[in-house]
Amino acid sequence: MIKTPPRPVLFYDGGCPLCRREIAHYRRLDRDGALEWVDLLAAPERLRQVGLDTRQAMARLHVIDVDGRLISGVAGFVAIWRRLPYYRHLARVVTGLGLLRPLDWAYSHFAARRFRSRCKAGVCGVG
Repeated sequence: MIKTPPRPVLFYDGGCPLCRREIAHYRRLDRDGALEWVDLLAAPERLRQVGLDTRQAMARLHVIDVDGRLISGVAGFVAIWRRLPYYRHLARVVTGLGLLRPLDWAYSHFAARRFRSRCKAGVCGVG
């Protein structure tokens, strides 16, 4: 069982320029500290605590919600968006219109391509 965090914990790939830009954008909006931001390459011990290895964590965005559930992909983004100004509305649209599954399908394809290209370049950080 994953220990229940006081606020959602987001694991992101700090070695990915696109990921860093996106997370920096979200962090600027998180003025209340509603989320904990963990660079998975800088804190591999945090991954082990929740039963993830680096390869799994780099393949998709992962979030631990305040109920201790491990969420990944677009559902993880929605969990983040619910805590951020402006994006709260997007979270409602995605869930209200039933877009979670098709968006997750698209995200899975994008994430797999990003992961393969980073590893092919030798910078995925996993052995």
